[in-house]
Amino acid sequence: KVDCIIIGGGMAFTFIKVLHGIDIANSLFDEEGAKIVPEIMEKAKAKGVDIVLPVDFVCSSKFGEDGEIKAADLKTGIPAGFMGMDCGPESNALNAATIAKSKTIIWNGPMGVFEMKAFETGTKLMMDKIVEVTKTGAVTVIGGGDTATACKKYGTEDKVTHCSTGGGASLELLEGKVLPGVAALDDAPAGGAGGSCKIMQIR
Repeated sequence: KVDCIIIGGGMAFTFIKVLHGIDIANSLFDEEGAKIVPEIMEKAKAKGVDIVLPVDFVCSSKFGEDGEIKAADLKTGIPAGFMGMDCGPESNALNAATIAKSKTIIWNGPMGVFEMKAFETGTKLMMDKIVEVTKTGAVTVIGGGDTATACKKYGTEDKVTHCSTGGGASLELLEGKVLPGVAALDDAPAGGAGGSCKIMQIR
């Protein structure tokens, strides 16, 4: 159903550690999620889906803007005592190229800790690119509380095709699951205005 998947933010470090075996120091790591990374990559390969992962990073010695900031990449790994907070310039270029060739884009999750100015570049550049391709006809859907917050921060709610606060719910709907709230509305009797409507279910 998709041609490319960009994986960024904290989730990316689990993939990077498993696939490249590099030290990610204090960056986010999902031990349970790490177990299924090889399976995800195999499925992607079998279906011809390109997985785009960051290749360079902006790191900090603490979760805040007052820590020491360093750049890192796949060769160096994350320095000891540091954590990945944003993607670097090479990663931003890869993401932009992927977005540029896409006709339909579902964005769920920021590229870094965009709430802090020192680590907003990846998310801001992705937002700018998505707004740009929306103008040229791409269908762009923003789903997820944090991503919707980024839309509000950058004033782009009306510059994309659709902006939803439903993160996990958006993905479940795309997966084909029946959402209880939507099902309840679909099953409700017709209102006083007469007639009925189907909300949406993707199969």
